[in-house]
Amino acid sequence: MSAQPDQAGRPEGFRRVAAALAERGHPHAPQWLDVPARTCAEAAAALGVQEGQIAKSVIFRRQADGAAVLVVTSGDRRVDVAKVAAQVGAVGRADAAFVKQQTGFSIGGVAPVAHAQAPVVLVDRELFRFDAVWAAAGHPNGVFRASPDALLQLTGAPAADVVEAA
Repeated sequence: MSAQPDQAGRPEGFRRVAAALAERGHPHAPQWLDVPARTCAEAAAALGVQEGQIAKSVIFRRQADGAAVLVVTSGDRRVDVAKVAAQVGAVGRADAAFVKQQTGFSIGGVAPVAHAQAPVVLVDRELFRFDAVWAAAGHPNGVFRASPDALLQLTGAPAADVVEAA
């Protein structure tokens, strides 16, 4: 892993996340991993952290209006679609084209911030088991560190019960 203060040569999504974090005064700039981390297991291994410390971004499509619904959840948990629907209305799966069009990111690099179109966001309260978590930064090689409270502030989202029972 290597921190890159100069983002000029990095992909657009990574630069967009770096700019959004800087604009909001987030103390941890995104880092560029030497290996891609498209899954929580890959990210945890690359960072030397527990899989639960990976704040994965899962996108759904709200059935009522087609809005993107972003659930930021702990990497060792599975989203409970019924719990999400109880909070935001019925949701369905989002294909790769929808994810890219709504967020500006490809699956495997969806960040919780700097989306092309603002999604409805819920942050999994299970993330609060950890002092620090790591989220994607707009590219499979990009990650950034945050506290769960910082994720709430960055996204403007509530902490919610959105996962299946452990």
